[in-house]
Amino acid sequence: MGTMGLALPWKARIASALREPAAVGRWETRVEPSEQLAGGPAQTGAAPASEDAALAAACRAGDLRAYERLYAMHGARMKNLARNVLGSTVDAEDAVQETFLKVQRSIASFRGQSSFVTWTYRILINTCYDARRSRLRKKEVTTDDDSEETPRREPRAPGAHPSLGMALERALAKLTRHQRDVFLLYEVEGFRHAEIAGMLQISEAASKNTLFQAKKNLREMLEPPRSSSAELQ
Repeated sequence: MGTMGLALPWKARIASALREPAAVGRWETRVEPSEQLAGGPAQTGAAPASEDAALAAACRAGDLRAYERLYAMHGARMKNLARNVLGSTVDAEDAVQETFLKVQRSIASFRGQSSFVTWTYRILINTCYDARRSRLRKKEVTTDDDSEETPRREPRAPGAHPSLGMALERALAKLTRHQRDVFLLYEVEGFRHAEIAGMLQISEAASKNTLFQAKKNLREMLEPPRSSSAELQ
């Protein structure tokens, strides 16, 4: 069954919201030229600016098919990104579902200062951050509960990212959140610095510098320890 035929929770809830009388005026608002996509620094998924703008306009108009297209184009990649950030397939799926609902609720505020797709990924990343904070708070509450098991990072599917071995996984966990996220977005997910800048609301220079620092720290952590004999030479 194709993506369009999937009974996705976010799809049902968006469809329900669009049927509400109060939503008619909200979704039939004409997209002013100033709110049309200006192209943004880079088009995630290689979507032309005109296609990105059309997708944004259709979502603003309340066209459910536009949300379906957005999911068909980016749903799998969004889940993969969320899984890398959250370490759990279940949490990643929840984050993507919540992201689509937030896009539907917030589409009227989109002003085209970045590409629509980049804006969507920014919502996803912020949703993942919220989920991480919530999980951390829950962990703090249950710290004294001896029956509570320490959450374990879900093992990756074989071949999902062969470059991310166990040693690298452990090293990544020691990076700052910012360094880890930039590294994952650039090296694992393949986003460009312009796209990362839009998602994390930083400059391209900051993205490049953060990646440089992340790689430097990873190299230091992954470099095999020098043997005592080598040190004596």
